[in-house]
Amino acid sequence: MSRNFGSHTNKRKISWQALRAIAKMYVYIKPFQAEFAFGMVFLILSSGTALAFPSFLGDLVDAAQKSPEKIDGIALTLGLLLISQAIFSFGRIVFFERVAQNALASLRQGMYSHLIDLPISFFHSKRIGELTNRLQSDIGVLQETFTSTLAEFIRQLVIIIGGIALLAYTSVKLTFFMLTVLPFIILLAIIFGSRIRKFSKSVQDASASSNIIVEQSLSAIATVKAFTSENRERSKYKKSTELVAKLAITGGILRGGFASFLILGLFGALVLVVWKGTTLISTGELDPGQLFSFVIYSGFIGGSMGGIADVYARLQKAVGATEAILVMLDQHIEEDSKIDTYIEQKIDTKASVVSFKEIDFAYPSRPDLSVLKNFNLEVNQGEQIAIVGPSGAGKSTIMQLLLRFQEPQNGDLSFYGQKASEYSKTYLRKQMSWVPQEVILFGQSIKENILYGNPNASKKEMLDATNRSNSMEFINKFPEGFNTEIGEKGVQLSGGQRQRIAIARAMLKNPKILLLDEATSSLDAESESVVQEALERLMKGRTSVIIAHRLSTVRNADRIAFINEGQVLELGSHEELMNLKSGIYKQFVKQQLY
Repeated sequence: MSRNFGSHTNKRKISWQALRAIAKMYVYIKPFQAEFAFGMVFLILSSGTALAFPSFLGDLVDAAQKSPEKIDGIALTLGLLLISQAIFSFGRIVFFERVAQNALASLRQGMYSHLIDLPISFFHSKRIGELTNRLQSDIGVLQETFTSTLAEFIRQLVIIIGGIALLAYTSVKLTFFMLTVLPFIILLAIIFGSRIRKFSKSVQDASASSNIIVEQSLSAIATVKAFTSENRERSKYKKSTELVAKLAITGGILRGGFASFLILGLFGALVLVVWKGTTLISTGELDPGQLFSFVIYSGFIGGSMGGIADVYARLQKAVGATEAILVMLDQHIEEDSKIDTYIEQKIDTKASVVSFKEIDFAYPSRPDLSVLKNFNLEVNQGEQIAIVGPSGAGKSTIMQLLLRFQEPQNGDLSFYGQKASEYSKTYLRKQMSWVPQEVILFGQSIKENILYGNPNASKKEMLDATNRSNSMEFINKFPEGFNTEIGEKGVQLSGGQRQRIAIARAMLKNPKILLLDEATSSLDAESESVVQEALERLMKGRTSVIIAHRLSTVRNADRIAFINEGQVLELGSHEELMNLKSGIYKQFVKQQLY
């Protein structure tokens, strides 16, 4: 899909299509629909008691003049109404919160489960920050909608409709007069307020731009000083902050005008309603208590009309969040990893472990650029085969195909004599261990990172893998040993230490096929020697595919495939290839040595 995953939740128009999209979220509320129904009942009851309150207050005022003996009874009724409303409001909040939190927990789990099953190509085209933002901010918008916005919207509608009905019941004349004055003032206030909010956003954007200047200049302070650009940066920041000040001052004038408008408009409308009401009292068409109730109802309706615009805007954001979530959930997963599809299958031990036959491949993002062209290669049982060649030759792409992160456009990729498509991806990946050039470790303890290869491994197995990977020597130097937290992506470990942890993890998995992708290319000579020793232990007795530049890594391989421009140009042992006159591999080795 071509829809973008932005970091900001946009508003969407509330249309029938948008409402149908929101209705798809019902699947997460359905298990809690009984509690949701209770919440709706409490919501209606709390709104009803709120509407009844002004009527009894008016009766209380009238009782002081007409029926003093009723004062205590009406006051007691008001007290009971207050208690009832408190109980109903408590029930509404509790039930809606329970439904929202349980439904959103289920939604988060569903989103994460779907996200983690998406193909690697999806993550290559999206930034992780955007995806995690969807998981947090968009669900946060829905959380607000489920817990308060939806309930508030219904409550405002009940108060507006019920309030107008009660006003009409009290006095049709005064209601008509109020509806010709108050809604017009509120509508102007909503429009005015919307403009101010938009202007405030421009102030925030201008302020963010000035902060970016500071962030960029200070993070690149050495470059700024090296190019003697201090004055240039000062000038840019000065212009930026002056713009912020200018916009903020204009915003202050607008807010001042808005405050004055509210005072004149709303209080003026209230004065007009009271004036009209007093004229009706003077003609005997209205009682003082009724006017008192009428004024309170008018305040209720005015507040609800003003508030419903903000609630509507929040509902628009909820629609936008829902659409963004559905876009992600509509992405096709590569395979449902929850299904146990990796049942042991019959394997032809006489067939090649891996076979590439006339493979053509181009990345989906660059379909016009072929990476592998009529690529052919066989990897036999227990064989160590090294793949070498210049940058861009297609070496890492071979790893992507072996792990089935990508699929070839033409040709056949087979494992143990069967086409790759006949196996589940999960099953194939369980047979492999991958040690990449840039090892990514989790920001947890050393122990947890090693056990990631086999969470069910015993302590003895973990210690054995640690010793064989040459990791024990540096782990023992840490005061907390295996429990040492290594920071995000293992930043507290050196490159060589991270590689050895990755090797220990691979050993613990005990794979049938080992994939080494430039596992020592970024290490210094001393670290390379230690890691290479660990790798030799890991490769022993295993079918291994090794991608490397360094001669020390590949010369002991059973066979070496030299590839360029997506094709195997030479294939043989190190000695065989070195004996070829004018051999490409031979030239490659000489370039390394000299």
